Amino acid sequence: MQKEKWFKTYLFIWFGQFVSLLSSSAVNFAIIIWLSLEYKSAEILGYSAIAALLPQALIGPFAGVYIDRWDRKKIMIFADAFIAICTIMMTLVIKDGHVQLNLLYLLMVCRSIGSAFHSPAMQAIAPLIVPENQLLRVSGINQMLQSVSSIAGPALGTLAIANFPINRVLYLDVIGAVFAICSLLFISIPHLKVEVSGSIGQVWKDLKMGMAAIYRNKGLAWMFLYSVMATVGIMPVAIMFPLLTIDHFGGKEFEMSVIEVIWGVGMLIGGSILSIFKINLRKVLLINCMHILLGLTFVFSGILNPNLFIVFVVLTGIGGMAMSIFSAAFMTTIQEEVAPEMLGRVFSLYFSFAIIPSLIGLIFAGNIGDYIGVANAFVIAGLLVIGLGICSFFTPSLMSLGLKKPEE
Repeated sequence: MQKEKWFKTYLFIWFGQFVSLLSSSAVNFAIIIWLSLEYKSAEILGYSAIAALLPQALIGPFAGVYIDRWDRKKIMIFADAFIAICTIMMTLVIKDGHVQLNLLYLLMVCRSIGSAFHSPAMQAIAPLIVPENQLLRVSGINQMLQSVSSIAGPALGTLAIANFPINRVLYLDVIGAVFAICSLLFISIPHLKVEVSGSIGQVWKDLKMGMAAIYRNKGLAWMFLYSVMATVGIMPVAIMFPLLTIDHFGGKEFEMSVIEVIWGVGMLIGGSILSIFKINLRKVLLINCMHILLGLTFVFSGILNPNLFIVFVVLTGIGGMAMSIFSAAFMTTIQEEVAPEMLGRVFSLYFSFAIIPSLIGLIFAGNIGDYIGVANAFVIAGLLVIGLGICSFFTPSLMSLGLKKPEE
């Protein structure tokens, strides 16, 4: 498989995906603002988040089977196009202020289905194009793009919703999808042909093969387990950052925006470190250390004196950096440990496993904060993540990941 021109190929991918990520981030933030101002209902926000996440968790594993069978470039193109069509339909649903919430939820579900195909396919193409010794660097650049979009997206979304009605703001997402599709048309991505039947039995068999690919690799299975368990602690905390800013540190809208931006800046720094410097440390060590570092930022944020908001800002930036490095090292480890023809299923399974704790955190975050206090929730979640990072060092099969291949 020819990979000499991988960087030129990825430049096209990065350009299209960055515009798409930026526009999606802007639109998602604009929708949150619009729903908050229009309905002032936590219940409606909760339903919206569930509609956007739950379908990915439910159909993701089955989508992974077809990602491994079909042309991944075509999957990304059709997924982007499908999401864009759903967005256009959303503009009609909320036209002239007459909102039909049930239809809006349904279209958000459809967009989520498109994402269930797009995200794993995007992760699964890297080993087909990129030399193995460059995978961590590519993951770092991907994290940088996501970080920039997470910083600039909310600002763009706020500016857009302040000057245009929500149905026009949604067209930003359509423009981003067009850029992403056009960039893919100029590149060639190898297609791993799989000659199998499309029966339900075969699909289930392929899905079990994806699960077996994880289970057979004991180190990978432990890495998945620890990561999902950490997500149980991380997601409620991620949701409660604004509450900690307001309740514990006495902040307002400006302080909330600072914390959101500084998390993105931290992720940008983490991605930059991986993309610019050649990191010789084993990826499993990066994963474990970043879990511990992230957990420490949560603990110190929870016990911090309310007058030390600036320290909270610094801790948040460090946490964003740790999360960025962890995510890049985690994704690269999967790309190196799993055969390319199985990556669609494995990534889909992981995304599904990770989304379900996100939903649990979303549903119970408010109750957790009310019952034990937001600051205490940060401390408890941080101790959980630290404990998992420490346990990882004492799990031999997990620590053996990457030893069979020389570190480039």
